[in-house]
Amino acid sequence: MAGARESSVAPHLGGKTALVTFVAVIFAFVGETQLTQYVQTTLGYQHSFFLFYVVHSSFMLSFPLHLGYLLLTTHHSPRALISSLSSIITAQLTSRDPRIIHSSRFPWSRFLVVIFVMTTIYSIPALLWFIAVVYASVTDVTAIWNTNAFFAYVFSVKLLNLKWSLIRMCAVCLATIGVLTIVYGDSTPSSTVAAVTRDMTVAQTSDPLFGDIITLVASVIYGLYQVLYKKYAALPLDLEPAAEPTQYTHIPASAEQAGDEEVVPSPLAASDQVAHSLPFGLHANFLTASIGVCTLFVFWIPLTVLHYYGIEEFALPSNMVTLAAIAGICTTGVIFNAGFMILLGVWGPIVTSVGSLLTIVLTLVSDLMLGSVGLTAGGILGAGMIVGAFAVLAYDMFQSWY
Repeated sequence: MAGARESSVAPHLGGKTALVTFVAVIFAFVGETQLTQYVQTTLGYQHSFFLFYVVHSSFMLSFPLHLGYLLLTTHHSPRALISSLSSIITAQLTSRDPRIIHSSRFPWSRFLVVIFVMTTIYSIPALLWFIAVVYASVTDVTAIWNTNAFFAYVFSVKLLNLKWSLIRMCAVCLATIGVLTIVYGDSTPSSTVAAVTRDMTVAQTSDPLFGDIITLVASVIYGLYQVLYKKYAALPLDLEPAAEPTQYTHIPASAEQAGDEEVVPSPLAASDQVAHSLPFGLHANFLTASIGVCTLFVFWIPLTVLHYYGIEEFALPSNMVTLAAIAGICTTGVIFNAGFMILLGVWGPIVTSVGSLLTIVLTLVSDLMLGSVGLTAGGILGAGMIVGAFAVLAYDMFQSWY
């Protein structure tokens, strides 16, 4: 009994599927970053909020695409998948056993509140990121953004009740030092490159310090979001090994409920059969798609306000090149965000955020190929630190789980 109970709540690596997802996330982030800066600088389409709105609204495609893939390649019944998903989410919102709530009504009011809060918290750093790439170089934005690994670790210790681990702390600090080495160890100023288009010259970074500051703010908020997602939204079956596996905090429906939150025995941990009935990543993709729908129906309001006051005038792309580039941003954005949400549930915020630092290495390579920056000792040393830090965390993860 004890062995079965431990296995039912132990976290898992997700197998080859999680590794493939991780690789896709890394390449998608680099592609999204390069395309976003290309659109706003080289093509001169500087409409940060509109880009944010379009890209994040496209998240709604993640769930229907995943569901369609499952229906075409497996023998899953759509009705059974939706029923299992509904039961699990109801259990998260009401802290009831999903085995006995199949006939219960879905808590729509609580669900909508939670999705709105998730969308808001997730949107703030994302919007700041879209603005930052106008002022700072791709390398700097990618590097500073990914310091969220450090903040994710600090918030994880405080909010997930994890114990301080010397190995993890050293790995996170090593990765952070690697980031700083890349950003500030380059004697060649990569943030003053001008992008020349056919009709105009657009300054790639008119105020790199401002871009760095808002990227840092976005990084802190994003680190907090990762931990909150893990605590309240991800399946409790995937708790970090350092956390107490038999406890689970259900999603609060209000600030008062959050303040009075108690840690209760996990209904999902007690229902291994229900949780494992969902295919890999379907729960996370449903939440990601819900964020996309919320963005579509809510965040058009500030878009009109910005246009009315002349802060950001609404204007559709004027040529097919810009339209195609924005479509590319949407595609890579869906891949990155959907995959990242999945990995947050499977690997947790610490390993996932540090692993995402590998995007810096790929971004450096892409910058070298595009001629944006030169190869420097600081870049090589910083990239080595980041790769080494992820290797240490990966080793620690395998040791903890096996």
